[in-house]
Amino acid sequence: MLYNYLKALHIIFIVTWFAGMFYMPRLFIYATEANDKDPATRDVLQLQFNVMMRRLWFGITWPSAVLTLVLGPCVLWEGGWWSVMAEGNAAWLIVKLVFVVLLYAYHFSIHSIYKRISTGQFLWSSSQLRIWNEVATVFLFIIVILATVKESLSFIWGLLGVLGLILALLAAIKVYKRYRKG
Repeated sequence: MLYNYLKALHIIFIVTWFAGMFYMPRLFIYATEANDKDPATRDVLQLQFNVMMRRLWFGITWPSAVLTLVLGPCVLWEGGWWSVMAEGNAAWLIVKLVFVVLLYAYHFSIHSIYKRISTGQFLWSSSQLRIWNEVATVFLFIIVILATVKESLSFIWGLLGVLGLILALLAAIKVYKRYRKG
């Protein structure tokens, strides 16, 4: 019974964490593109985007990341997943956890970008940020597929699917860039 509540809370905070990681790079893009506006407009937009980024990052995204990290081991423990891992029957779970660690690295990279942009340092172009924005999508696909398909996941098909997703996302970014210029 406790397991189901922990799992539900874990999923809820994963969703809110991803919402923040999907929207934060969008705000980076908007803030970066505001630099192309006249100085008065740019200053107003930068101020507004900084407020939005701070509230999203520290009010939703960080708390959700922490609660996801706290609830994850609770779900593993209550669900008996530690014993499954110890028996060697959960290769999918170990791979998933590796991607979760990489997802936290991505989270910290967003934090680094946030700190720079909030002090007026724009190191990435809006095109580069659009690509970086899609990294969370790739992690979401990989982690959800691993968590739901589990043992029946074919590594080769999974890898091909992720590569196909990455290529589709890159193509969409390229098409959008042409559409925007055109």
